[in-house]
Amino acid sequence: MTIIEKLTEIFGSFPGIGPRQAKRFVFFLLTRGASYIDELIRLLQNLKKDIRQCPVCFRYFSKVVAVENRCQVCRDSHRDADVLMIVCRDVDLEIIEKSGAYIGQYFILGGTLPILEKNPERRLRSRELLKVVEKMSKENLKEIILAMNADPEGENTADFLYKLLEPLVKKHQIKISLLGRGLSTGAELEYADADTLKNALRNRA
Repeated sequence: MTIIEKLTEIFGSFPGIGPRQAKRFVFFLLTRGASYIDELIRLLQNLKKDIRQCPVCFRYFSKVVAVENRCQVCRDSHRDADVLMIVCRDVDLEIIEKSGAYIGQYFILGGTLPILEKNPERRLRSRELLKVVEKMSKENLKEIILAMNADPEGENTADFLYKLLEPLVKKHQIKISLLGRGLSTGAELEYADADTLKNALRNRA
């Protein structure tokens, strides 16, 4: 396997990237100067070293801007502590934050649950989620918002979360809601605009 084929394979493993796009990335890099490649290598080498994961919501954030172990959202005392939004990925949190439509707390699952998945605990942070909900329930948690993509995997993930959280929800009388019809069927949060997200949050049920 040539280096072009190997890099194409690596880029092709990225989410949402097909073989043609992956090969375009490789040929794009071949047109760049040595300084561009060196900078890219430096950033990749420092990625793990300069980024940490929030122990509360599991969001990735930069150590450079960190003043303590938690991310900026989790250490913001002005955010609503009685609402928890569960999202699948970091990019979903980022999009919702940019919309300005939500000022509560977050939890990042770490992915979605494919149909027929036999070991959901291996794909999602289900144990960590239960611990967070249990802790927040003692601090007056009133609502959990399931902010899933409007596609089959998103619906399957939401169904799993309903069953997982059911005992705690009943015990502490917590409301569980889904994003409303502002999101069209098949839509991903990552590509939703601010107005769409505001409508989805406003119309949650």
